[in-house]
Amino acid sequence: MKATGIVRRIDDLGRVVVPKEIRRTLRIREGDPLEIFTDREGEIILKKYSPIGELGQFAGQYAEALAQTSGCLVCITDRDHVIAAAGGGKKDFEGKPISRELESAIEERETFLAARDEKSFLKVTLDDKEEHQAQVVSTIICEGDAIGSVILCQKDEKEKMGDTEMKLAQVAVGFLSRQMEQ
Repeated sequence: MKATGIVRRIDDLGRVVVPKEIRRTLRIREGDPLEIFTDREGEIILKKYSPIGELGQFAGQYAEALAQTSGCLVCITDRDHVIAAAGGGKKDFEGKPISRELESAIEERETFLAARDEKSFLKVTLDDKEEHQAQVVSTIICEGDAIGSVILCQKDEKEKMGDTEMKLAQVAVGFLSRQMEQ
């Protein structure tokens, strides 16, 4: 574990403030859930909790089926990382942190279709090489909270994305949000 040199006291209600620098570095926002663990040495470990991350294996299988059906690269994200990817180029996306633009789109609960030359086209991950020509982005909403997204990306310029891909993404979002609610 990395020492930060920051010491905080527990208040009379048992609360501890996580320093702003650490929250910013770990992308912890107000209202984000944290898991609390202890180990044998008496250390307390706080870990950012990803509700959609609980569906990791299931999300991977769903992304694989969607990629085979649509012929697109499919990414399923939580609010911080790509938790599942399938289709051509999945190695460039799986497990990577999402871009600030995608994070904002999730917060705004956006669903859109964008071609590469449009203003709304966004990078999926921080190090996305933007090799795709079109994308559909749809936000996963569970119990009123925006918890992630489903993204379909098309590399081939000749293949146009449209209503079919938009509906596929919306069905995926609806299905994953219902799985989260169970």
